[in-house]
Amino acid sequence: MSSDLRLSPRERLVLTTMIESYIATGEPVASQAIARQFANKDGMSPATIRNVMAALGDAGLVDQPHTSAGRIPTARAFRFYVEHLNGPARRTALTQERRDQIDDSFSGISTSQQFLERTSHVLALISCGVGVALAATQESHALEHIHFSRLAPGRVLAVMVTIGGAVLDRVLTLDHDLPAMELEASARFLNENFHGWPMERIRVEIARRLETERSEYDRLMRSLEELYRKGALAGETNATPVIFIEGVANLLAGEADRDRLRAMLTALEARERLIELLNAYVDARQQTVRVVVGLEDSIPAMQNFVLIGAPARFGSEQVGTVAVIGPTRIQYQETMNAVSYIAQLSDRLFQPPQ
Repeated sequence: MSSDLRLSPRERLVLTTMIESYIATGEPVASQAIARQFANKDGMSPATIRNVMAALGDAGLVDQPHTSAGRIPTARAFRFYVEHLNGPARRTALTQERRDQIDDSFSGISTSQQFLERTSHVLALISCGVGVALAATQESHALEHIHFSRLAPGRVLAVMVTIGGAVLDRVLTLDHDLPAMELEASARFLNENFHGWPMERIRVEIARRLETERSEYDRLMRSLEELYRKGALAGETNATPVIFIEGVANLLAGEADRDRLRAMLTALEARERLIELLNAYVDARQQTVRVVVGLEDSIPAMQNFVLIGAPARFGSEQVGTVAVIGPTRIQYQETMNAVSYIAQLSDRLFQPPQ
């Protein structure tokens, strides 16, 4: 575990400098290059820096691809960097200009699906990685619109469109016939009062209102009770989760190995695997950004990749998961801040249902 490492201030400084140089250039870092940056400051001569680099190598934090080349940070080094060296004391917030750019990108957004789709695009642009946005299961089944059609006495077709774009229909066999006028009134009531609500929450609220408001909405409530008991608001448990992916082309420039590139693209096309990856690493209950360096345990082709993700909410309801998948030499600070800002942006864009 990288958290078990104990490095001296000097070792931390050299490791930080090397990692940030590698992130900026993508090239192995020579001890001479680090020595030029310090130029005998902090009591570090070229010989001292070479000794520190050797110690970092013994700790499994740097690797030397060729004997004549410089060194590159390992996955363990990046984990240590994220956990310790890129902590609150060194982290800077997004610039006001960047926040304004993000805010402008989300202007005109009115639904959670639009938010998630735009998120994948914006994160891909900011990070130069792959922007991913996964709708929460309950949000995929949130109500966009519902309509009831009377097929015959006691038989009603319920057609429900979800925020996630799914169309769910079922034929209801009622114990009591409902005229078209009452069906229209029931649909209008649901659409006006519960647009954007997750199905489970609608069912709970309808059950509550059936008990407390029966006298006020006597005829309407009787119609809703009949439709509700017959499954008009039952969700589709096997619906495919909604996921948006943007920026796969960003990875092409940074990978010269054709076989490895082919494996990466295949992995990104397997949406079910990506959904499993996000669900495994980003907990809906977490309050901060999660950074996972090295994704090979879930997807072997993603060995040198990093996931930076966070849950997005409005109020207490989860909208989904927003994330970036990119190479380990991604701009961690900028990407972490962008993911965090956009995840919190959903709470400002949408008001939780009352």
